[in-house]
Amino acid sequence: MPNGEMNLSILIKNMQPILNDGLYVFLCVPHLDNLDFDELLLVFKEKEGTTVVVTQYYADRLGFAYSSTFAWISLHVHSALEAVGLTAAFATALGKADISCNVVAAFYHDHIFVPHHQAQKALETLQQLAQSAASLSQD
Repeated sequence: MPNGEMNLSILIKNMQPILNDGLYVFLCVPHLDNLDFDELLLVFKEKEGTTVVVTQYYADRLGFAYSSTFAWISLHVHSALEAVGLTAAFATALGKADISCNVVAAFYHDHIFVPHHQAQKALETLQQLAQSAASLSQD
């Protein structure tokens, strides 16, 4: 399936959330010249500046200031970039659990950054959402 899954119920029941190791931070940098590309998890250019997501360890090593640390959860279902409703479904579930999320849709998977102290609760919330969807599809 080169373009990914489009069916929302299949996406939710098969999303397989995985908590990646490490702590991550969002930084706004004036330029990328002095940064090691291999250390950059995400780069996004906005009018106001360039946002990068890096490990807390890398940010600390370079002396960058940041205000929050995040855990990174990947959904291991190949969702189509044109799929409708997946982000809304998991963001709603996380919101009901009082967990903020920052979402990145990459080519193969969706990635969710949540406050690090809520990582386990977020993972459990996403697993429950997937289990509920799987139960509904069996009925």
